[in-house]
Amino acid sequence: MDIVLIGGLWLDGSAWADVGPALEERGHRPVPVTLPGQGDGATSATLDDQVAAVVAAVDAAEGPALVVGHSAACTLAWIAADARPERVAKVALIGGFPGEDGQPYADFFEPTDGVVPFPGWEPFEGPDSADLDETARSRIAASMVPVPEGVTKGTVRLQDERRYDVPVLVVCPEFSPAEAQEWIAAGDAPELARAKHLELVDIDSGHWPMFSKPAELAALLADAADG
Repeated sequence: MDIVLIGGLWLDGSAWADVGPALEERGHRPVPVTLPGQGDGATSATLDDQVAAVVAAVDAAEGPALVVGHSAACTLAWIAADARPERVAKVALIGGFPGEDGQPYADFFEPTDGVVPFPGWEPFEGPDSADLDETARSRIAASMVPVPEGVTKGTVRLQDERRYDVPVLVVCPEFSPAEAQEWIAAGDAPELARAKHLELVDIDSGHWPMFSKPAELAALLADAADG
């Protein structure tokens, strides 16, 4: 199965470099997406541009694909399920939940000169980054790219309720499946509350398991594709 891989804020397609080979060993084809504005130099990119890139990857897949979103890009993966419910076999969400229709995509940090640069590790101290040593932090930070303001402040659009029929796997890194269930039950993830086929799995990592636990993450994603 083709596995479309979408990194969260500041990540380009190279973020999946250690995950891809392990997926190939399991017989799947990794399709890492470098989103417009996140690694291609398009500082004027918008959320619509990123959505178009993800949908194009889904359309180009050989058959229905597993679409994987990380962090903020959980919303992009979910938008893909909304846009192409018949082409998305399953959605895997790593360390995040999809936004709702009408919400801003990822308006979490103040832009500077039209872009949102990686803010450093201070906002992510604690469980998010506890599994990353200084060498890993330096390497990851060096690969981070600023995200255009037009992406982070873009408006999420969802319109096809067939998305709720698409199976969803939530990979829980810095939080537990039990915590995720509590948040969903409390109304903090209304899109997932309406998903008809929802599974939650744990991974012992921080917020960026593609860097800290790539083999384990690949195994979870391959199992999801196989299942």
